[in-house]
Amino acid sequence: MARGGGLEIAKSQVFDGTPLKVLGFVTACKLYRKAKIRGVPVEKQIQWVLSYMQGGAADIWKKNVLEELEVEELEFETIGKFLVEIKKEFGGGEEKSVKVMELRKLEQEGRTIEEFVQEFKRAARGSGYERRPLVEEFKRGINRGIRRKLMEAEN
Repeated sequence: MARGGGLEIAKSQVFDGTPLKVLGFVTACKLYRKAKIRGVPVEKQIQWVLSYMQGGAADIWKKNVLEELEVEELEFETIGKFLVEIKKEFGGGEEKSVKVMELRKLEQEGRTIEEFVQEFKRAARGSGYERRPLVEEFKRGINRGIRRKLMEAEN
């Protein structure tokens, strides 16, 4: 059977260094790695990840990392450690504050309520928000018509 069990796995989107996109980028890289490139030498896995870092701050960081890897000033024992470094570099310092910022900017817009709920759950995980503050953020993010119906139902 082919590596990955013959399954098609979506590759990561190009990452430009936007802090709100770093967790999604790292998650996509982890998933693809586990399904398709496990067993490939760490150096090649790092090169694969770097190939998806294009534009903005990510492109500059990638060039610096490549230079440091070439002169052996920088080394990563595992791809996991490299991905942690990406999260530190582009996650705005603290993952929790990035998650809060993402949660507070999240709006339903053209998504179905089911799609919004899943996106909201993902964003809420690790934000530190619980109970009432979490409910208030959810209500703030949903479309006005649904929010009105919820408020009427609460009364």
